[in-house]
Amino acid sequence: MKKLKRPHIHREGRNIIIGLVLLLFVTNVLVFLGVHYWHNTPYWSVIFAISLIITAALLVFVTYFFRSPVRVLEVDDPDFIIAPADGRVVVIEPVQEHEYFHEERLQVSIFMSPFNVHANWYPVEGNILVSEHQKGRHQGAWLPKSSSENERSLVVIETPSKLQVAVRQVAGAMARRIVTYAKAGKMAQRNQHMGFIKLGSRVDLYLPKNTEMFVAVGEAVRGNETILGRLNP
Repeated sequence: MKKLKRPHIHREGRNIIIGLVLLLFVTNVLVFLGVHYWHNTPYWSVIFAISLIITAALLVFVTYFFRSPVRVLEVDDPDFIIAPADGRVVVIEPVQEHEYFHEERLQVSIFMSPFNVHANWYPVEGNILVSEHQKGRHQGAWLPKSSSENERSLVVIETPSKLQVAVRQVAGAMARRIVTYAKAGKMAQRNQHMGFIKLGSRVDLYLPKNTEMFVAVGEAVRGNETILGRLNP
C-alpha cells in the first residue's frame, strides 16, 4: 500500500535556491534603483513589474524542479522492480551490456524531462556491489548511444535472490551533474534515494533476460511508485 507525504525541497537544491533568492533580490533592487533614478522614463513602473514577474517565475521553476515528494511504497514481493525515476519508458529491449556484465541483458530506460521529479530511488533491495562514475559527453539523453557515451554513473545491486541489477544514471544535453549516494559495500533499501540528476536526463536498468515486465514503451512511470516488473529467480 502506498503512503504519500507532503513534498519538500531536495537537499541538492537548497543552497542553489538560497543563492538564487539572494541574486534575484539584488537584481530587483538594482532594477528598482535604475528605474527610480530614471523616473521620467516612459513606462518605468512597467519595466520594474516585468523584472519582478520574470525573477519570480524563475524562482518558481527552480523550486519546482528541486521538489522532492516523499513516497513510501510497501510491497510484499522482494523481487518486484520499482521505477527508479519519474518519466516515460523509452526502451525495453535485449542488448549486449559491455560495461559490467558483458552479456545480454534486458535494458529498460526511463527518460526524464526538465519538468519531472529528478530524484532517483533504488529499484530493488540488496547489497551494492559497484558504484562508479564515468565522464563523457552531454548528448541528448533520448539518444540510444547516450547510455554508453554520455557522462554517467553505474550502480550494481545484488538482490537477496542473488540476481544482479544494474542502474545507470545518464546525463543529458542540459544535465551537467549526476549525484549518486550509493556506496559499494552498503545496502540498497526501498524508499531511499539513490541519487539525483540535474535537468533533463535518463535512467537505464539492466535486468536479467527472463524478467517479467509490467509496463510498455511509451508509458509514463513514477519513481518509487510504479512497479516496472518482477525478477524471476
